[in-house]
Amino acid sequence: MNQSPSPPPPGPPQVLVFAASDPSAGAGIQADLLTLASLGCHPLTALTAITVQDTVGIEGVQPVAAELLEQQARTVLEDMPVAAFKVGLLGSVENVLTVAEIVSDYPEAPLVLDPVLASGRGDNLSSEEIISAIREMLLPQTTLLTPNAPEARRLAESDDDAGEPTLDVCAERLIAMGAQYVLITGTHENTPEVVNTLYGSAGVIRRDRWERLPGSYHGSGCTLAAAIAGCLAGGASVEEAVRDAQDYTWQTLKHGFHGGMGQLIPDRFFWAREDGEGDPNNTQSQPDEH
Repeated sequence: MNQSPSPPPPGPPQVLVFAASDPSAGAGIQADLLTLASLGCHPLTALTAITVQDTVGIEGVQPVAAELLEQQARTVLEDMPVAAFKVGLLGSVENVLTVAEIVSDYPEAPLVLDPVLASGRGDNLSSEEIISAIREMLLPQTTLLTPNAPEARRLAESDDDAGEPTLDVCAERLIAMGAQYVLITGTHENTPEVVNTLYGSAGVIRRDRWERLPGSYHGSGCTLAAAIAGCLAGGASVEEAVRDAQDYTWQTLKHGFHGGMGQLIPDRFFWAREDGEGDPNNTQSQPDEH
């Protein structure tokens, strides 16, 4: 008796990344690919810009034409279901508007926005026009925004500010602009520990403190945002995704390596090189939560 073939097992959750390339694979779309694959997702990509960079710094950025960016994303979205979006460096105002238009057609998919405004060395990567477009077009569609402290201040700055706004005020403003949640990371702050704070419409949701590791890292922000997107794609709540992605990211930094002469590169597959460590979500360290 002939039996009908069994349906194939469900595949991994698919995450579409809008980001720029990084030839060193420390940051950018390559870092997102490594992170999402490590967490059991299938990453899809729409390239926004081509960069010339290494672990020391960025030498050049060439944005992809908005028409080509749209073709990349629309083609894959018509073929493959997406469980989440992750957005990084966009490179031009036209690309901001293009991505905003594309994701508006998929309001059910969570969107994690990593506002890449400068490189780890401090190279400026986003003009005021790009930042304005992000505020107006992308923040209202953002599930979770993941700026570091300088990015949060730059995104939230106001002409009425007499001095530098506090991070709590920045988060309040960014949520008023439309982001559902804001996770401000403290890697750039002068504190003994790295303090990452998750905000919602009612204020602080969780504040996690992590051991500040020595050295600086190329692509830590990309890793965290991509990991959150991967966790959301797998069905986690925002708070669960933020908690688990922080733990994963800290482990990648703890196991970081010198791939070149500049910043350390996070090891996104640290668990594959540790005896008895077969699950990237089963890490040992946990943050102090307040």
